[in-house]
Amino acid sequence: MKKTLKILAYTVGTLALLLVLMLGYFHIKGIPKYKYHPPAEIVNLKVPRDSAHVARGKVIGTMHCVECHAGAEGKLTGKPMVDLPSMFGELHTLNITQDPKYGIGNWTDGELYYFIRTGIHKEGHWSPFMPQYSLLADEDVYSLIAWLRSDDPRLAPDIHELPPNRYNLLVKTLGNTLFGPPPLPAKPITIPDTTKHVAYGKYVADALSNCYICHSADILKVNSLVPEKSFGYYGGGMPLRNEAGETVPSANITMDKATGIGNWTEQEFIEAVRFGKNPRGGTLSRPMAPHSTLTDAEVKAIFTYLKTVPVIKNSVQRYRASVE
Repeated sequence: MKKTLKILAYTVGTLALLLVLMLGYFHIKGIPKYKYHPPAEIVNLKVPRDSAHVARGKVIGTMHCVECHAGAEGKLTGKPMVDLPSMFGELHTLNITQDPKYGIGNWTDGELYYFIRTGIHKEGHWSPFMPQYSLLADEDVYSLIAWLRSDDPRLAPDIHELPPNRYNLLVKTLGNTLFGPPPLPAKPITIPDTTKHVAYGKYVADALSNCYICHSADILKVNSLVPEKSFGYYGGGMPLRNEAGETVPSANITMDKATGIGNWTEQEFIEAVRFGKNPRGGTLSRPMAPHSTLTDAEVKAIFTYLKTVPVIKNSVQRYRASVE
């Protein structure tokens, strides 16, 4: 018996030592770097910069880039990522103005395309919290790049720079084990026919708006390549944070009548998504921002698609603002 206990203690001790060594290695190594090797067609990419592409890119950029990168003065110089779950620590987004030194002013169209798709910088650094738009249609990626090159005053060169992110041990461990940059799309991605409301709604929800990332159950179990495989897909409950640092669980937006939006009308859903209006009264809580740049037709398509998503009965403890 004593011999068995000694063997067990030795085994446990060895495993604990290996774990400590592994975590120490991840802590020193940090977030992995990746080889920057885009194919020739991306290296030589030149996106069209006509008014239609810029206008479409502004819609996408307002939903994503502005929401995450706009500083206190409205310029896209970066800001704290206050809506991230607290376990990831205190992080911030970076300067994406057209400044050639502190922003993306000297990036080529191909470098921007590769970064938007994979999160890999041209120097090989990987941004683990930059959403990788693996499912976004090629034309929409081109439009986003065209807007980033535009004369939008929010993108004008600015030398403001935040300190480099200091990732905690959890982020470093996840970056070396479970998470990594996605592959480039294997074939061209096109925008679905807008008259096919379910397919188009899935595109707007999953690829264009990334709704599933917040409205699933666990940030560590989100599947960016096959969103419907995300744990708790659209069933909500993910603990997000508002600008005050308070925990705000995401809503269940499956069609469950008791715990989701199964009793909502299409018009109520449109007003909630586009203008932040809560059908129960008042406004929706941050970090859910109004997506006013989406059209009624796009939001209607999302609503149609959500009707096809498997219903999840998940009673989310809704956020209540603290009263001082």
